[in-house]
Amino acid sequence: MWAVSVTLVVAAVIDGLYLKVPNKITYPLIVAGWIYSTAVGGWAGLGWSLAATFFGLALLFGLHLIGGMGAGDVKLLAGIAAFVHIEHTWYIFVATTIVGAVMAMIQIALSGDWVKHWTQAQAILHEIVTVRNADKLYEISQERKPRMRLLPYGIPMTVAAIGYFAFAGLL
Repeated sequence: MWAVSVTLVVAAVIDGLYLKVPNKITYPLIVAGWIYSTAVGGWAGLGWSLAATFFGLALLFGLHLIGGMGAGDVKLLAGIAAFVHIEHTWYIFVATTIVGAVMAMIQIALSGDWVKHWTQAQAILHEIVTVRNADKLYEISQERKPRMRLLPYGIPMTVAAIGYFAFAGLL
């Protein structure tokens, strides 16, 4: 988990600087998780690792489809999942959601523009309920993106995952 943690820190720094988690980090992380799981658990370990990888992808893929987060963030969770399997992936996802919400609230508080962010949140929720077309929602999100304060999701994911690793005794 130390190697995964270091990789996550690198990904978070890059995401913080460029709002992107590159494939050069995510794909090797996923493949390394498969290799590690196979080495530790044989074919069964690989099977669990593959299942968890797809579970991690599934947890965030819908948000990516509608423009709510980048593909690198989705693949980063899949890379974590390849190492820790399904149960831990779920807890890391929940922790990431909480850390991300707290970080978003801090960003909003620092901006001081609660009304703008509340209005944007309402508009996004309204679009999700009424549009119901992933391609159209993605287009709308891309039009809105330049006017929004973006949260590099790799940062809360890294904080949550490493915190969870420590809490669960995985480090």
